[in-house]
Amino acid sequence: MNAAEDISIASEDRLRADLYNFLGLMLSGPPDQLLLDQCAGLSGDDSGMGQAIAGLARVAKASKPARVESEFNALFIGLGRGELLPYASYYLTGFLNEKPLATLRSDMAARAMSRAPNVYEPEDNIASLMEMMAGMIVGRFGTPAPLDDQKTFYNKHIAPWAGHFFSDLEAAKNSILYASLGAVAREFMDIEREAFRMTAA
Repeated sequence: MNAAEDISIASEDRLRADLYNFLGLMLSGPPDQLLLDQCAGLSGDDSGMGQAIAGLARVAKASKPARVESEFNALFIGLGRGELLPYASYYLTGFLNEKPLATLRSDMAARAMSRAPNVYEPEDNIASLMEMMAGMIVGRFGTPAPLDDQKTFYNKHIAPWAGHFFSDLEAAKNSILYASLGAVAREFMDIEREAFRMTAA
């Protein structure tokens, strides 16, 4: 992670960034065997989040890359379109490439964030938003974003729809591994929302 690694970041913030990065990675493409093995090695406690992580580990242990690739394609790509459309614009307006995307692009420009040249998806897809949050926390776009800036970005671009999307991911008919990932992500979004709510505005 280059120079960003040298910046002192609280361990709980590094863990938050790691989880955002993990979600971004899992949602941007189907996991390979190495990533499935890492998922299978996770363990949880008795909390809602811990149980969701333990559930993901169990499913990952029984998953094979080819099967998960079929699942990913059915969920997000499909013939014409997948079962789910993981974009803020779609969840908030019912259409792709709407005002939420324009607002996000403006906020990205203000934070020196830009879409990678090899990425063709609209920036308001859930994988990109998870990666943006991770990058803000660890300072991938400059210095680490203060908590109130993280809160503003989260409340504007993620909170209004991500919980709903992750619930849909849990319930999707093609969802097996991704149902358990949806449970982890939904728990994490609840934790983040509550933590941000408790920080001063």
